[in-house]
Amino acid sequence: MNIPNVNAHLHTPYSFSAFEKLTDALDKASDEKVGVVGINDFYSTDGYVEWDAEARKRRLFPLFNIEFISLQKEDRDNGIRVNDPNNPGRTYISGKGLKCPPKLEEPYSSQLKGVRAESNAQVGEMCEKVNRLLASRNSGFNLIFKVIEDCLSKGLVRERHLAKALRWSAYIYCRNEPDDIKSFLQDLFDGKPLKSDTLDYAGVENEIRSHLLKAGGAAFVPEDPKAFLPLDDVCKIILAAGGIPTYPFLADDANGCFTDFEQDVEKAAETLKRRGIFSAEFITTRNSPETLEKYADYLYDNGFIVTFGSEHNTPAMEPVLLSTRGKTALSEKLKKINYRSACVIAAHQKRVADGQTGYADANGNVDASLRDDFIDEGNKLIQNVIKP
Repeated sequence: MNIPNVNAHLHTPYSFSAFEKLTDALDKASDEKVGVVGINDFYSTDGYVEWDAEARKRRLFPLFNIEFISLQKEDRDNGIRVNDPNNPGRTYISGKGLKCPPKLEEPYSSQLKGVRAESNAQVGEMCEKVNRLLASRNSGFNLIFKVIEDCLSKGLVRERHLAKALRWSAYIYCRNEPDDIKSFLQDLFDGKPLKSDTLDYAGVENEIRSHLLKAGGAAFVPEDPKAFLPLDDVCKIILAAGGIPTYPFLADDANGCFTDFEQDVEKAAETLKRRGIFSAEFITTRNSPETLEKYADYLYDNGFIVTFGSEHNTPAMEPVLLSTRGKTALSEKLKKINYRSACVIAAHQKRVADGQTGYADANGNVDASLRDDFIDEGNKLIQNVIKP
């Protein structure tokens, strides 16, 4: 079997992205010889049709995914950190292989719109607090949320959009003079000096988020619990949209630490299965090669499909071709697991689009004994697209 490179988790401007345009992600994938690419935006399927058409133009095979943040109250009440290291109970969940063109019936469509509205409302409040801070410093300018929504986003406004807008406006106000920029931001940061070079836009925006928009910052607004649906409700939305509920593992951080939920991969796998989740993913640059191989190998051997991605949901531009922490290339075993799992998703999304039962049925049930059949079917679909 020919094993092409796969990146199954890429954010685009339909949420927040390092890429200015959706097609920039696909061009970079093509340049780096990544043959299978998965769009994976927060709360949005709006980019699917363009992703499909533009990927195929470049002989790339498209996967159609989505990402949510959910809340598990029992884990929160017990202080269990799941895959958010700072917020017990908060759980990121992806859906893989959704229908394209996207289709979501009620009540799920309204639930998704509600989550998007709550997310925008929170950032809107942050924008107001930024403007009050700017006024207190007699800055001579303010931020207009509607302009940020219309010009910097595709409808879903994240705090990173707000940080970008403030960085842009501050640079214009300071006439792009480095010393003036540093002085202006140091004042906004309550005396804390800017550590990044002013030409390091990603670094500056990250400092704006850290000093102003995160907990303890002058413009921080806590997220309303209404913005987080229970895990079961999120999985129902994913299934109704034709997808496969997927758990994103953080696994080991730079200090070799794990969250409470993930420190025992065997226990985590059993819990995920009880919750109706039979698919997992990793953002590979977070992890050591040893941990990534241990976790991915165990999960795949125990019936999960396991895909890898890069996110690209920060201002920093990184390669689309995947590597582990320290820029170590994926082993052949990891590339094989990633591709075989992508084949399952490819076959699943084709079957669901054709009105058939996919790898996960409408209730989320998975028959892992059929995985090899889906791999063969998906491999043919992918190779038909990416072969010159």
